[in-house]
Amino acid sequence: MSALGIIGGSGLADSKFFESPEELTVETPYGATSSTLHRGRLKGQDVVLLSRHGRQHTIPPSQVNNRANLWALQHLGCDRVLTTAACGSLRAEIGRGAIVVPDQFIDFTRQRPVTFHESFPPGIENAKHAAMADPFNGDLRRHLLAAGQSLGLDVRDGGTTLTIEGPRFSTRAESRMFRAWGADLVNMTIAPEAALANELGLAYAVVAVVTDFDSWKEDEPPLLVQDLVNVFRANVEHVTALLLATVPRLIKGGGE
Repeated sequence: MSALGIIGGSGLADSKFFESPEELTVETPYGATSSTLHRGRLKGQDVVLLSRHGRQHTIPPSQVNNRANLWALQHLGCDRVLTTAACGSLRAEIGRGAIVVPDQFIDFTRQRPVTFHESFPPGIENAKHAAMADPFNGDLRRHLLAAGQSLGLDVRDGGTTLTIEGPRFSTRAESRMFRAWGADLVNMTIAPEAALANELGLAYAVVAVVTDFDSWKEDEPPLLVQDLVNVFRANVEHVTALLLATVPRLIKGGGE
């Protein structure tokens, strides 16, 4: 049975839910992964955990080695990846603490590797241009939404998340521009990770937790890191429960 990769900092990060956990270091062609990887069994499924920003959250978003992280997960047998991410809301109706399963992204990063293909084989027919019309796996998204419904959680179906470079937050002008572009959420991690997963043929979906309103709301004070952290921590139990409820559905339902 193929393995499920989980990237993020949710309550599953310490692998306490695993049967027979082991900690692994994987050498990759792209350098070191963000953290060691924890592998074990969870509800009958092989699962591999990785902490995107390191175990102590020491790696800024723009410095995350996404290529190494995803290559390592695939190397350990993962063909599906679920991730968690803190996001700012660009819509009044998506409040703090909301859980969203996005279906689209806009990549507004500037300096990160966004492909594994640094050159193409000879011949135009060998050019590697990944299809990205629907960047998040529909099957994984449906399982996440169904698991949320079974738990009685209000999980929002769909939305466009825009990824900025970071680590700074948006100016008010930028935030208003992102809203005008049609984005619903803003974050610092999802787009390059999703694109790279797609190139590797990994099914990928994200659980986005809304922690703030970015900078567009004039009646909100400037965003502080501690406010973001407090909201995310308050929702860790919901995110953990959602992931735990999704795993057995993946075994029964397979993947696209």
